[in-house]
Amino acid sequence: MANDGQAELVEKYPERFAGFVAALPMNAPEAAVREAERAFTELGANGLQIHTNVNGAPLDEERFFPIFEVAAKHNKPVLLHPSRNASMTDYATEDKSKYEIWWTFGWPYETSAAMARLVFSGFMDRLPDLKVLAHHMGEMVPYFEGRVGPGWDQLGKRTTDEDLTLVLKRLKKRPLDYFKDFYADTAVFGSKAATICGLEFYGSDRILFASDSPFDPEKGPGYIRDTLKILNSLDLPKEDMEKICFRNAEALFGLKGR
Repeated sequence: MANDGQAELVEKYPERFAGFVAALPMNAPEAAVREAERAFTELGANGLQIHTNVNGAPLDEERFFPIFEVAAKHNKPVLLHPSRNASMTDYATEDKSKYEIWWTFGWPYETSAAMARLVFSGFMDRLPDLKVLAHHMGEMVPYFEGRVGPGWDQLGKRTTDEDLTLVLKRLKKRPLDYFKDFYADTAVFGSKAATICGLEFYGSDRILFASDSPFDPEKGPGYIRDTLKILNSLDLPKEDMEKICFRNAEALFGLKGR
């Protein structure tokens, strides 16, 4: 029903809605595959949005692989959004996360962990054409480039109960290179430092404009205004600014000419 409704809005108000990304019943993977196919072939969806876990299960479980396979087949992106609540504790002795730590720090961790599982499970090797956008400027990954790079080049050095060096031998590329293959967006709650960090890591070809509207204190325009102000302050080349603001979206979502 949600996907039908979104498709109807795009059809009825094309000057307002350039396209839509479909939602899926991830708790029923076979049904999710069918709905993804229907969304692409019948409704004209421009991508899929899924969350970083499915009722607590990681996305690299084999039962979810066909969903990513459908997206890759249709050359449409998967938008990865964090899902975590207070029941995921900060300390083993407590029964809930306090002070909304589960959101402020938990969501960036949640997305970063899901990205890592897609990389090390081999999903991205099996689907080399898969396009995944990690919201919020790729979360923790750009800031932790050193750990993701030289750190994970030593995978297995801190583990004694299994041989994780075999994972590195199985992968076709260096771990850092897979993380560079993700796309990201500019929704960082008005942080110039995070924007610069993300631009340095992903480059202008893999970043799309986003603002997290309407979740700012003003309930709408605040983050849009702040994000534009930050981008304008960076004196980016016109070509890069256009890529971030609309050209990358046109290419990734197949919007050109609509």
